[in-house]
Amino acid sequence: MENGNISKHSTFYVVGLSYKKADADIRGKFSLDDVGKKNVLKQAQQEGIESLLVTSTCNRTEIYGFAQHPFQLIKLLCDNSQGTVEDFQKVAYIYKNQEAVRYMFRVGTGLDSQILGDFEIISQIKSAFTQSKSMNLVNAYVERLVNAVIQTSKRIKNETEISSGATSVSFASVRYIFSNVDDIANKNILLFGTGKIGRNTCENLVKHTKHEQITLINRTKDTAERLARKLDVIVKDYSDLQLEIQKADVLVVATGAHNPTVDKAILNLKKPLLILDLSIPKNVNENVTTVDGVTLVHMDHLSQITDETLENRKKYIPAAEVIIEEIMDDFLAWTKQRKFAPTIHALKEKLNSIKESELSVQRKKLSNFDEAQAELISARIIQKITNHFASHLKDDTTMVDESIEWIEKIFQIETSSK
Repeated sequence: MENGNISKHSTFYVVGLSYKKADADIRGKFSLDDVGKKNVLKQAQQEGIESLLVTSTCNRTEIYGFAQHPFQLIKLLCDNSQGTVEDFQKVAYIYKNQEAVRYMFRVGTGLDSQILGDFEIISQIKSAFTQSKSMNLVNAYVERLVNAVIQTSKRIKNETEISSGATSVSFASVRYIFSNVDDIANKNILLFGTGKIGRNTCENLVKHTKHEQITLINRTKDTAERLARKLDVIVKDYSDLQLEIQKADVLVVATGAHNPTVDKAILNLKKPLLILDLSIPKNVNENVTTVDGVTLVHMDHLSQITDETLENRKKYIPAAEVIIEEIMDDFLAWTKQRKFAPTIHALKEKLNSIKESELSVQRKKLSNFDEAQAELISARIIQKITNHFASHLKDDTTMVDESIEWIEKIFQIETSSK
């Protein structure tokens, strides 16, 4: 398998961990907030890494980039999170070159999402790209790759129904509440935290319950008030959290803190309480389960809830994979051609140099030397020769690295990429 990367001294890798092998606790250790992601990029600059993207969601944390060895990228992640190399090795994955490219296509198109067809990750990739580019950490290879993944995501959305129907963690949360809480029409729901999942959950709840049942609390009250005006629900101060929890029948926690924001110390309950923790890292301490009447459900459990919507989506996986293969093949062809283009250019220059030398000799030897005809014939021969080499290098069975090395050695040429 050919590298397809643009530097002879580094390889394109993706290193990371996801919901598939890492539970919420481990994902929480490796999660990166905006400051953490920026620190990774700053450290990459200091260490001379040429191109890097960092994504971190509730389901995965990943670094895509060029390095001499994947440990360079693993170290960046561990240095800027609460995770260790030992933890990483237990649950992580490392892909390189074409495998890394294929993986990025599958992630960006929702095929690798915890809930099939969830396209939220593509916005994370776009944001990561924008941030890296602003710090001059995007090379031509990564820019072309990200654009290809975005294009693929759009086509799959438009040409298949893999994202049809309502299904997401927030939707699963509402379904769980309605399935497990009796007489929900007369129960109080408290939403603590107004991040994206929290907002989506609130919107889904509003569709199916009376507005006066729902109360919002956020550390920054202005944020909660903006959402409350949109959805016509009640807002309370952060200082009222303990009191409002006592009133609640259902508590949905969707905060973005690195440490638990809810534990048994603030639970002074007079009735049963269902707590849904939709946060990564977990924002509800497991010790709440020692309180009588408390049921704690984490988002990983909610994500396992499948229904006919998800089953229906699976039918469109083959069509999505065809689109991925088509655009990925174009990208790989571009990388292959870009890799050998300097060698073909240098070969052409070498042959032209030989031509000029030989024509100079013939001018001196022949009094009736037809320069125009000789120039035309030799130029056509050079073009045919370089076309043959280019065709060889484009062939899928060609070992491009070895062939480039052979051509450069035989013709004693050196390309600018060295």
